Amino acid sequence: MMRFLLRRLCLLPLVVLGVTFLLFFLTQRLSPEMRASLYVKDPRQMGALEEVIRQYGLRDNVFRQYGRWLKNVAHGDLGYSPSANMPVAQALKKYLPATIQLAFVTMVLVVFFGVWFGAASAVHKDKWQDNVARLVSVGGFSLPIFVLGLLLLMVFYGKLHWFSPGGYSIQTDIIIHGAGFKTYTGFLLVDSLLNGQWRVFGDVLNHLVLPALTLCIGSFALMVRVMRSSMLEELGKDYVRTARAKGLTEYQVIYKHAGKNAIIPVITLAGIQFIRLLGGTVIVETIFDYPGIGRFGVLAAQQLDIAGILGFSLLVAVLFVVGNLLCDLLYTAADPRIRLE
Repeated sequence: MMRFLLRRLCLLPLVVLGVTFLLFFLTQRLSPEMRASLYVKDPRQMGALEEVIRQYGLRDNVFRQYGRWLKNVAHGDLGYSPSANMPVAQALKKYLPATIQLAFVTMVLVVFFGVWFGAASAVHKDKWQDNVARLVSVGGFSLPIFVLGLLLLMVFYGKLHWFSPGGYSIQTDIIIHGAGFKTYTGFLLVDSLLNGQWRVFGDVLNHLVLPALTLCIGSFALMVRVMRSSMLEELGKDYVRTARAKGLTEYQVIYKHAGKNAIIPVITLAGIQFIRLLGGTVIVETIFDYPGIGRFGVLAAQQLDIAGILGFSLLVAVLFVVGNLLCDLLYTAADPRIRLE
């Protein structure tokens, strides 16, 4: 286990370097004036780009430039983002908590309902419960996420006025930037409770419902299918027949024996989906104008903000490689057979 962990830890920096170098190499197709934003630390420097180009050698070969960029990254300097009107590191720190908050709420819904529906579908195979679960999962999996998001936005915001897009309302913005509101974690749902601001909590939750529901339906469909297949496989094994022959109740057989083994693939799937959500739900955050890291990445790409694009890509690459490692470790913790192998 320790050798596996050390081997993966040694490979992580290589993967991140490979991804970032590829993206950095692609940016060389742009003019030095555009790439100068990587090294601009003050908006006033945008008027003296030629000086910035000479200072940082933006007409040097790509390997020298990449080396300088890595050196700056090691010191926490990711450049200035014109699209966010702030340093890239500050922009990532500002927008990432909102995406983590959205991803966490989504995954709670996905895991709870996905596992429950999948297990119920397998237990009641070929009955109406199974047919309903399969219909919902196939429909949710087939519906494009951007279509679903627009439909929910049109119905629940445009027609019924139940929920709103964005991260929070103007009234909440006034409260959280007031002198009495303290930021403890950066997650507004948590900070609003710690400040005793129930109105802020309700408003933030109201704005979370539609994007979380949009993400949940697609991920939920896949979770149901995986849980159903895994549960059906476990219910057909010898140890389940033995447990029933020993006189155990159906509840004990399903949830204490078969369920524990069936949920192992779900753990891996849930971890991978959570990492994907942390990487920035670009389409959903754009549709609902949600102030997360995915929306920041879209704005950076639209405005040819090279510093913002590279900073966003670096963050996503780190999240994916570290998250995949944690998924593997969680998998071994859930299944002792993996540790023995």
